[in-house]
Amino acid sequence: MSEVIIHATVYPRYALPGETTLIICVPNILTAEELRVLRGELQGASFVDGASTAGWSAREVKKNLQVASGSANQQKLQDIVRSAFMRSPVLQASSLPSASTQVLFNRYDVGMQYGSHVDSPIMGSMGDAVRSDIAITVFLSDPRTYVGGELVVNSNGTESAFKLEAGHAIAYPANSLHRVASITEGARYAAVIWVQSQVRDPARRELLWDLQNAKRQVFEREGKSTTFDAISKSHANLLRMWADV
Repeated sequence: MSEVIIHATVYPRYALPGETTLIICVPNILTAEELRVLRGELQGASFVDGASTAGWSAREVKKNLQVASGSANQQKLQDIVRSAFMRSPVLQASSLPSASTQVLFNRYDVGMQYGSHVDSPIMGSMGDAVRSDIAITVFLSDPRTYVGGELVVNSNGTESAFKLEAGHAIAYPANSLHRVASITEGARYAAVIWVQSQVRDPARRELLWDLQNAKRQVFEREGKSTTFDAISKSHANLLRMWADV
């Protein structure tokens, strides 16, 4: 298993060794007040067996709890996280969202885990179906309050584990094998949302993300120069070529 990010600097971009897999870690997408409200509401929320929303094979390895659908405070919780996602320029630019699922809130107690799985490619039902291109996990628990519970993403046999500070988010390809390690002490709370991107191909999304960052760096260094205009033109025209809207 490669680098584990625990109680450390959160990198804006993380590439798995030997891969072009784009993983984005974003600090503090939730404000301190939003985090306080979410934690307070979750303490009194009604939880059910998380396997109820898993596919037939994932059910075998999904051992966690999630906020019951239709709970009195569910909409309030979802609105907070969805607003945080929508106002994050990094998550918006890297995922290029066209649609997203409802936010799912889960809890892992001692002994719980989610074994290796790939997320369902289509989520929702007729009329509101979403293709799950990108999964976003928002960590809600202080990582010092629980042991285990790392999000582990696998690419070509290489595992990278992430355990971020409360209020931080990680966006990763939903088509990758990933798991949540077993909790051996404390409890882990998190919110998860799946995004359908305007650009289906992950390699193309990564190229657009790199060009977007290059635009910003050139602009900060030399303003609206000839180089900036050339990069901007290429970025805009590639997005126009690849976007499915």
